[in-house]
Amino acid sequence: MAIDAARIPVIVGVGQVNDRPADPFAGLDSLGLMLEAARAADADAGGGWLKRLDSIAVVDQISFPELGDVSLALAAGLEASPRLCTKTKYPSGASPILLLNEAANRIAAGEIESALIVGGEALRTAAQRKTAQGGGTSSDHEATRRVSTRAEPDYRQRYGLVAPVDVYPLYENAMRAALGQSLAQAQHESAEIWSRMSEVAAGNEAAWIRKAYTTDEIATPSPENRPIAFPYTKLVVANSSVNQGAAFIVTSLAAARRQGVPEERLVYVGYGAAADEAGNILHRDRYDASASMDVSLRRALALSGLESADLDCVELYSCFPCVPKLARRVIGWPAEKPITVFGGLTFGGGPIGNYMSHAVASMTGRLRDGAAHGLLFANGGYATQNHTIVLSRDARLAVREARAFNFQAEADAARLPVPPIDETYVGPARIETYTVFYNRDGQPRSGVVVARTPNGARFLAQVKGDDADTVALLTSGDTEAVGAEGSAVREADLTIWRS
Repeated sequence: MAIDAARIPVIVGVGQVNDRPADPFAGLDSLGLMLEAARAADADAGGGWLKRLDSIAVVDQISFPELGDVSLALAAGLEASPRLCTKTKYPSGASPILLLNEAANRIAAGEIESALIVGGEALRTAAQRKTAQGGGTSSDHEATRRVSTRAEPDYRQRYGLVAPVDVYPLYENAMRAALGQSLAQAQHESAEIWSRMSEVAAGNEAAWIRKAYTTDEIATPSPENRPIAFPYTKLVVANSSVNQGAAFIVTSLAAARRQGVPEERLVYVGYGAAADEAGNILHRDRYDASASMDVSLRRALALSGLESADLDCVELYSCFPCVPKLARRVIGWPAEKPITVFGGLTFGGGPIGNYMSHAVASMTGRLRDGAAHGLLFANGGYATQNHTIVLSRDARLAVREARAFNFQAEADAARLPVPPIDETYVGPARIETYTVFYNRDGQPRSGVVVARTPNGARFLAQVKGDDADTVALLTSGDTEAVGAEGSAVREADLTIWRS
């Protein structure tokens, strides 16, 4: 059966930008980064694509909120007149893959011929400008915390579960216990994966931190590698204090051929699969696995007719270690092989929702250099959104017809029962999972336990930073804290955990 080249989506151009201004007021804002990345993608595709775009899709940014929706300003700056000009509702790590999947479907349906997907964040420049203007210092995690915090804190926020860096450790600790790993074994696995990521970043000119770290350097707390939220230290969490932009152009095979793009530079877009966890982290069935992640990864491979052994390279989202550690087990990807083509969110750079645009660009480079098949797995929110897609040099794997990528019903059917929430419980309970938060000096600030009552209900309890015995139980690794028994008591308006 002959293929309709006008309905086959291909990536023809990619662009990445790092901005390191000596003077932050001379640096690019988020819109400026997007413009530069889009122009770089156009040049990579041979030029002349921007004015013919049918669609521009922008990953939302948080660095310069005063810019608002930059999609129309971006189009104007590129002298483009797309019929579709959109921005995601919020910045999610899954956004670039969602937008890629949507563009591929629209091309396959004959709705558009070419699309630009672009994003950029200048959190580093924004923070430096604020400091220079006397606004005090601000870390990248504080920036995401401000975006995440409601005017009136909800139940989980009152206990410190505000930003992603507060939540992902809950998965890490639960997963370690479920796997039967010791703390040392789990930390070594994280450090081994992150060391390989740093090696990839060191060899990638588009990465933000181009320094290779050893497994021991990553596993060992130090002033450079201070504890953030147990068991995570600085060198294994997303680094959003960057100024980075990335873009890519997706078009039809017919248009690519018409413009004279060489066959060896074409990357075919395969089918994708997506599913989400509950938005409220307390309404999830478990923290040691994710049915949505499992379905997203397995479905994307099945739709492409591939198995893990067929993949030459992968990008498994790496905001925090629990995500690629869970994902690699779903697809059977060995720890000895890199889980990134860009360098990961610590070393490659973590520009909030746009990281996977950099991964698409780097994956495109790998495929052009001789790899056959690559898999991109994106994760967003609070381990919430999961979106996977395959890129390939093989035209047989390309999207042939628009197809729904939402497999939410399948993921929902695979879940365990979700426990009820009891916000006022006091009495005996056991630890389901937990984390401890640290001050910048490395001292425990407080902690939070997700606990289960004797009848199975779930609740939160605070661990006080000066409760040395409980903090030691949670962090020493001498015994597994998950499953340990204790009690909940009320003090003022909070529930406190007592070991």
